[in-house]
Amino acid sequence: MLRAKKNLWGLILFLIFMLVLSVAISDKYYLLVSFLFLIATMVPLYRRFETKKIRSREIVFIAVLGAIAATSRVPFAMIPSVQPTTFVIIVSAMVLGSESGFVVGATAALVSNMFLGQGPWTPWQMFCWGMVGFTAGLLKDSPILKDMWSRLVFGFIWGFLFGWIMNLWYVVAYINPLSWIAFVQAYAASFYFDLAHALSNVFFLWLFSPSWLKIIR
Repeated sequence: MLRAKKNLWGLILFLIFMLVLSVAISDKYYLLVSFLFLIATMVPLYRRFETKKIRSREIVFIAVLGAIAATSRVPFAMIPSVQPTTFVIIVSAMVLGSESGFVVGATAALVSNMFLGQGPWTPWQMFCWGMVGFTAGLLKDSPILKDMWSRLVFGFIWGFLFGWIMNLWYVVAYINPLSWIAFVQAYAASFYFDLAHALSNVFFLWLFSPSWLKIIR
């Protein structure tokens, strides 16, 4: 648990570092920065997952959950920010743990974008959904996720955190010159989308998480 928390803080600090680096260099390099971000954050956790003692049928099961999380996003593409993907990632991580939750989340972003469109936003979505699974796995044995009401709060908060992190690549890629006013305006413009994501997380967790947890276990 202590090692996992250190990894989490390391990833958060690296996210801040990448934001500062992105602002410091020309915006034409945002794609390169995104892929550096992908490599530096994804590879260590994928490596940790690979070194775990895990049976082949468990790997297949994790792949299936990643596919379910990905395909569940596609039918809801017409409704901005409303999808059950985050819910699937949370309940998967609550059973399988932090590393597996990260893999399910990152895989869901990569696979779903094969249908919805790849781009420089893909690494950031992989990171965001991966961290949803990672944090849910860290807290799976805590009262935060065992209690339904605090579980709903967790999903609601991640609805906003997801949007706030995704706003970083938008700000870096499209706002030039970058200023505090433009930064605040970009975040204010995403409020209703983030709220829709947060409320959909609450809805799916409240309605389906007990049955899904039982099925996955």
